[in-house]
Amino acid sequence: MSTENLGLKEAVSFALGGIIGGGIFAVLGVVAEIAGPTAWIAYLIAGIVVLATGYSYVTLNERSDRNGGSVTFVEEFLDRPTLAGMLGWTLIVGYVGTIAMYGYAFGAYFGAIFGLSRIPVLGVPSRPLLSALVIVGFVGLNLVGLRESGVIEDLLVALKLLVVVGFGVVGVWFGYTHDQLQYGVVEVTRTPTGPFLAAAVAFVSFEGWQLLFYDQERIENPVETLRKVVYVSIPVSTLAYVIVAFVTLSLVSGQQVVAHPDLALAIAARQFAGRVGYLAIGVAAVASTASAINATLMSTALFAKRMSSDRLIPDRVAGSQTEGVPTRALLGIGALTIGFTVYGSLQAITEFASMAFIVVFGAMNYVAVRQVEWSGPRVWIPVIGLAGTVVFLPLFCWHLYSEQFDIFVLVVGIAVALLLVEGLYFERRLVSEGVHSIRKRL
Repeated sequence: MSTENLGLKEAVSFALGGIIGGGIFAVLGVVAEIAGPTAWIAYLIAGIVVLATGYSYVTLNERSDRNGGSVTFVEEFLDRPTLAGMLGWTLIVGYVGTIAMYGYAFGAYFGAIFGLSRIPVLGVPSRPLLSALVIVGFVGLNLVGLRESGVIEDLLVALKLLVVVGFGVVGVWFGYTHDQLQYGVVEVTRTPTGPFLAAAVAFVSFEGWQLLFYDQERIENPVETLRKVVYVSIPVSTLAYVIVAFVTLSLVSGQQVVAHPDLALAIAARQFAGRVGYLAIGVAAVASTASAINATLMSTALFAKRMSSDRLIPDRVAGSQTEGVPTRALLGIGALTIGFTVYGSLQAITEFASMAFIVVFGAMNYVAVRQVEWSGPRVWIPVIGLAGTVVFLPLFCWHLYSEQFDIFVLVVGIAVALLLVEGLYFERRLVSEGVHSIRKRL
């Protein structure tokens, strides 16, 4: 995030940039593989649940005595610091997966634009190399303190929205005149759970807006501004996703999506705008994913530093005592992200990150349900958010277990490893006392 104070316009730009920045280019193909022509319904369902979650964040933030986000809310309203820390670790890992997803999309689109997709560079496939290089580049830029300004972010968001609106309008016109629009009604009747499963996978597409809650000291009138940001950025991004998914799945065959899930949007643009449309989407994707990497990388590092200052993660990891740029956190997050984006598949990265955010958003809705006035007219809003995440999580797990067992094993393995590390850290006194007691006996 920029060092300058953010007003409403800049905050909305950062939120929209975080949401639309990479998700619309990286996740659409994965969602389309599952939902087919009903992908637009999946995004609508996910958007409704995320908007309800946004209401939960806003409500908790208005009642909180401290500036913060998910971790702060659990600490303050549930008085469970260990649980808050575990949630924070989950968030950090989820953000690492998200940045890796953006890096994957950057490498795919950059390689496609410049004809490097099938050309190894120094014997290494170009996509993983390009993805790793962009992560290294932004880690370096952030280490020396170079950040994009609010003006640049405003321009990038305007470019993204212009491309998305243009893609949607021209795509709908082309599909209508060529009788190619597919509404997915038949597919819904055949597999009614498809859109809900795809909505769970699409969850990671809507992350980004909540990053602003972690840095409220840089926002003018933060409580009121964040309320407006949530109620503008989430509906606008949901509409953008719905339109883009509808057009793409109307113009691109299922076989093409399965073969090239990372380039689905550009392939659709080529149907009605030829090479120019393909390149326009490619340029927008490169700019958007790069901007999203930059913003999410620094925000995650600052979040880790703040957790370290609260003793929720080791100070050796995030360096809370250092002033300015959190060097250790940036280097650690960058290294983990490179590992994810180089060795992981787009599907595995996307689904892992989505599961992390389903858990975190579900927890926030649960906290909000405990705080709202049950006699109030809006109590049903956090209930919708909680119900949505409760439905998504088991459905998602069953899908991975039955259809993608290797990814299921990977996700479970990471979750178990994370829980073990968290347990050792938060119960380190008991572990130390136990080890000391054993040594005495020996």
